[in-house]
Amino acid sequence: MASERLQSRPACLLVASSAAEGVSAQSFLHCFTLASSAFNLQVATPGGKAMDFVDVNETNSRWVQDFRLKAYASPAKLESIDGARYHTLLIPSCPGALSDLASSGSLARILQHFHSESKPICAVGHGVAALCCATNEDRSWVFQGYSMTGPSVYELIRAPGFARLPLIVEDFVKDAGASFSASEPDAVHVVLDRHLITGQNASSTVVALQNLLFLCGSR
Repeated sequence: MASERLQSRPACLLVASSAAEGVSAQSFLHCFTLASSAFNLQVATPGGKAMDFVDVNETNSRWVQDFRLKAYASPAKLESIDGARYHTLLIPSCPGALSDLASSGSLARILQHFHSESKPICAVGHGVAALCCATNEDRSWVFQGYSMTGPSVYELIRAPGFARLPLIVEDFVKDAGASFSASEPDAVHVVLDRHLITGQNASSTVVALQNLLFLCGSR
Protein backbone atom coordinates (compact mmCIF):
# COMPACT_ATOMS: atom_id res chain seq x y z
CA MET A 1 0.00 0.00 0.00
CA ALA A 2 2.81 2.42 0.84
CA SER A 3 4.45 1.83 -2.53
CA GLU A 4 1.11 2.43 -4.27
CA ARG A 5 0.74 5.75 -2.48
CA LEU A 6 4.25 6.74 -3.52
CA GLN A 7 3.56 5.83 -7.15
CA SER A 8 0.36 7.86 -7.15
CA ARG A 9 2.11 10.98 -5.92
CA PRO A 10 2.93 13.68 -8.48
CA ALA A 11 6.61 13.95 -9.40
CA CYS A 12 8.56 17.06 -8.44
CA LEU A 13 11.91 18.08 -9.93
CA LEU A 14 14.09 20.00 -7.46
CA VAL A 15 16.81 21.82 -9.42
CA ALA A 16 19.80 23.22 -7.55
CA SER A 17 23.12 24.81 -8.45
CA SER A 18 26.39 22.91 -8.37
CA ALA A 19 28.49 26.08 -8.66
CA ALA A 20 31.00 27.07 -6.00
CA GLU A 21 28.74 29.85 -4.69
CA GLY A 22 26.47 27.10 -3.44
CA VAL A 23 22.92 26.45 -2.29
CA SER A 24 21.27 27.98 0.76
CA ALA A 25 21.16 25.19 3.35
CA GLN A 26 18.06 26.53 5.08
CA SER A 27 16.11 27.10 1.85
CA PHE A 28 17.05 23.65 0.51
CA LEU A 29 16.13 21.99 3.82
CA HIS A 30 12.63 23.52 3.73
CA CYS A 31 12.19 22.76 0.01
CA PHE A 32 13.30 19.15 0.42
CA THR A 33 11.35 18.32 3.58
CA LEU A 34 8.08 20.02 2.57
CA ALA A 35 8.14 18.77 -1.02
CA SER A 36 9.03 15.22 0.08
CA SER A 37 5.82 15.08 2.08
CA ALA A 38 3.69 15.68 -1.01
CA PHE A 39 5.70 14.62 -4.07
CA ASN A 40 8.03 11.97 -5.41
CA LEU A 41 11.13 14.14 -5.40
CA GLN A 42 14.08 14.10 -7.79
CA VAL A 43 17.07 16.37 -7.14
CA ALA A 44 19.07 17.46 -10.19
CA THR A 45 22.10 19.69 -10.70
CA PRO A 46 24.22 20.65 -13.73
CA GLY A 47 26.43 17.66 -14.47
CA GLY A 48 24.93 15.77 -11.54
CA LYS A 49 27.58 17.34 -9.32
CA ALA A 50 27.25 17.46 -5.54
CA MET A 51 25.90 20.65 -4.00
CA ASP A 52 27.92 22.95 -1.78
CA PHE A 53 25.71 24.28 1.01
CA VAL A 54 26.15 27.82 2.28
CA ASP A 55 24.63 29.55 5.33
CA VAL A 56 25.04 26.36 7.35
CA ASN A 57 24.34 27.08 11.02
CA GLU A 58 23.67 25.29 14.31
CA THR A 59 20.03 24.62 13.47
CA ASN A 60 20.57 23.00 10.08
CA SER A 61 24.11 21.56 10.19
CA ARG A 62 22.96 18.18 11.55
CA TRP A 63 20.31 17.89 8.83
CA VAL A 64 22.89 18.72 6.13
CA GLN A 65 25.27 16.08 7.50
CA ASP A 66 22.51 13.45 7.57
CA PHE A 67 21.32 14.40 4.09
CA ARG A 68 24.78 13.90 2.58
CA LEU A 69 24.81 10.28 3.81
CA LYS A 70 21.52 9.38 2.09
CA ALA A 71 21.44 7.62 -1.28
CA TYR A 72 19.04 10.22 -2.69
CA ALA A 73 21.57 12.98 -1.93
CA SER A 74 23.36 12.19 -5.21
CA PRO A 75 21.72 14.49 -7.79
CA ALA A 76 20.69 13.42 -11.27
CA LYS A 77 22.27 15.16 -14.26
CA LEU A 78 20.13 18.13 -15.24
CA GLU A 79 21.18 17.54 -18.85
CA SER A 80 19.45 14.12 -18.91
CA ILE A 81 16.17 15.23 -17.34
CA ASP A 82 12.94 14.94 -19.35
CA GLY A 83 10.66 17.69 -18.08
CA ALA A 84 7.57 15.83 -19.33
CA ARG A 85 8.02 13.27 -16.52
CA TYR A 86 7.46 15.86 -13.80
CA HIS A 87 4.40 17.73 -12.58
CA THR A 88 6.17 20.43 -10.60
CA LEU A 89 9.48 22.29 -10.74
CA LEU A 90 11.13 23.66 -7.61
CA ILE A 91 14.27 25.80 -7.32
CA PRO A 92 15.50 26.73 -3.81
CA SER A 93 17.57 29.81 -3.09
CA CYS A 94 20.97 29.14 -4.70
CA PRO A 95 23.60 31.90 -4.85
CA GLY A 96 25.33 29.65 -7.40
CA ALA A 97 22.33 29.85 -9.74
CA LEU A 98 23.77 33.07 -11.16
CA SER A 99 26.83 31.13 -12.33
CA ASP A 100 25.29 27.99 -13.83
CA LEU A 101 21.48 27.78 -13.86
CA ALA A 102 20.87 31.29 -15.25
CA SER A 103 22.62 30.27 -18.49
CA SER A 104 21.65 26.58 -18.61
CA GLY A 105 20.30 25.39 -21.93
CA SER A 106 19.08 22.18 -20.29
CA LEU A 107 17.06 24.07 -17.69
CA ALA A 108 15.77 26.43 -20.40
CA ARG A 109 14.35 23.42 -22.26
CA ILE A 110 12.63 22.16 -19.10
CA LEU A 111 11.24 25.61 -18.25
CA GLN A 112 9.88 26.05 -21.78
CA HIS A 113 8.03 22.74 -21.43
CA PHE A 114 6.63 23.68 -18.01
CA HIS A 115 5.54 27.08 -19.30
CA SER A 116 3.82 25.67 -22.40
CA GLU A 117 1.95 23.11 -20.28
CA SER A 118 1.19 25.60 -17.46
CA LYS A 119 2.76 23.28 -14.90
CA PRO A 120 3.53 24.75 -11.45
CA ILE A 121 6.97 26.36 -11.08
CA CYS A 122 8.34 27.63 -7.77
CA ALA A 123 11.62 29.54 -7.50
CA VAL A 124 12.93 31.15 -4.33
CA GLY A 125 15.48 33.89 -3.62
CA HIS A 126 18.64 33.56 -5.68
CA GLY A 127 17.00 30.59 -7.41
CA VAL A 128 14.77 33.04 -9.30
CA ALA A 129 17.85 33.85 -11.40
CA ALA A 130 17.54 30.36 -12.88
CA LEU A 131 14.35 31.45 -14.67
CA CYS A 132 16.37 33.94 -16.72
CA CYS A 133 17.68 31.20 -19.03
CA ALA A 134 14.24 30.51 -20.53
CA THR A 135 14.20 32.58 -23.71
CA ASN A 136 12.33 31.90 -26.95
CA GLU A 137 13.93 31.68 -30.40
CA ASP A 138 13.30 35.41 -30.89
CA ARG A 139 15.16 36.02 -27.59
CA SER A 140 11.99 37.10 -25.80
CA TRP A 141 11.59 35.75 -22.27
CA VAL A 142 8.97 33.06 -21.70
CA PHE A 143 7.91 34.82 -18.48
CA GLN A 144 7.33 38.16 -20.18
CA GLY A 145 4.17 39.73 -18.77
CA TYR A 146 4.33 37.81 -15.47
CA SER A 147 4.47 39.33 -11.99
CA MET A 148 7.22 38.04 -9.76
CA THR A 149 9.72 38.75 -7.02
CA GLY A 150 13.30 37.79 -6.22
CA PRO A 151 16.33 39.27 -4.44
CA SER A 152 16.00 43.05 -4.38
CA VAL A 153 18.92 45.29 -5.24
CA TYR A 154 18.86 46.43 -1.60
CA GLU A 155 19.41 42.83 -0.48
CA LEU A 156 22.08 42.10 -3.08
CA ILE A 157 24.10 45.26 -2.48
CA ARG A 158 24.96 44.11 1.06
CA ALA A 159 26.99 41.18 -0.27
CA PRO A 160 30.73 41.83 -0.77
CA GLY A 161 30.69 40.50 -4.34
CA PHE A 162 27.84 42.73 -5.57
CA ALA A 163 29.98 44.54 -8.14
CA ARG A 164 30.96 41.21 -9.74
CA LEU A 165 27.48 39.71 -10.04
CA PRO A 166 26.88 38.53 -13.63
CA LEU A 167 23.17 39.29 -13.36
CA ILE A 168 20.82 41.46 -11.29
CA VAL A 169 17.49 39.62 -11.22
CA GLU A 170 15.42 42.75 -10.58
CA ASP A 171 16.95 44.51 -13.61
CA PHE A 172 16.61 41.44 -15.85
CA VAL A 173 12.95 40.92 -14.98
CA LYS A 174 12.05 44.55 -15.67
CA ASP A 175 14.09 44.71 -18.89
CA ALA A 176 12.52 41.46 -20.15
CA GLY A 177 8.99 42.83 -19.84
CA ALA A 178 7.79 41.35 -16.55
CA SER A 179 6.67 43.06 -13.33
CA PHE A 180 8.97 42.93 -10.31
CA SER A 181 8.01 43.67 -6.71
CA ALA A 182 9.96 43.40 -3.48
CA SER A 183 9.36 44.12 0.17
CA GLU A 184 11.96 45.37 2.62
CA PRO A 185 15.21 43.35 2.87
CA ASP A 186 14.82 39.89 4.43
CA ALA A 187 11.03 40.23 4.67
CA VAL A 188 8.81 37.31 3.68
CA HIS A 189 7.37 38.17 0.26
CA VAL A 190 5.85 35.75 -2.24
CA VAL A 191 4.15 36.39 -5.60
CA LEU A 192 1.80 33.94 -7.30
CA ASP A 193 0.93 34.62 -10.96
CA ARG A 194 -0.84 31.84 -12.84
CA HIS A 195 1.37 28.76 -12.44
CA LEU A 196 4.51 30.66 -11.34
CA ILE A 197 5.39 31.17 -7.66
CA THR A 198 8.42 33.24 -6.68
CA GLY A 199 9.83 34.09 -3.25
CA GLN A 200 11.98 37.14 -2.55
CA ASN A 201 14.61 35.45 -0.40
CA ALA A 202 15.47 32.31 1.58
CA SER A 203 13.19 33.54 4.39
CA SER A 204 10.25 33.24 1.96
CA THR A 205 10.86 29.54 1.23
CA VAL A 206 8.22 28.03 3.50
CA VAL A 207 5.45 30.38 2.38
CA ALA A 208 6.40 29.84 -1.27
CA LEU A 209 6.23 26.06 -0.76
CA GLN A 210 2.85 26.35 0.97
CA ASN A 211 1.57 28.25 -2.07
CA LEU A 212 2.95 25.53 -4.33
CA LEU A 213 1.18 22.81 -2.34
CA PHE A 214 -2.10 24.77 -2.43
CA LEU A 215 -1.72 25.36 -6.17
CA CYS A 216 -1.08 21.69 -6.86
CA GLY A 217 -3.93 20.65 -4.59
CA SER A 218 -6.41 22.89 -6.40
CA ARG A 219 -5.71 21.25 -9.79
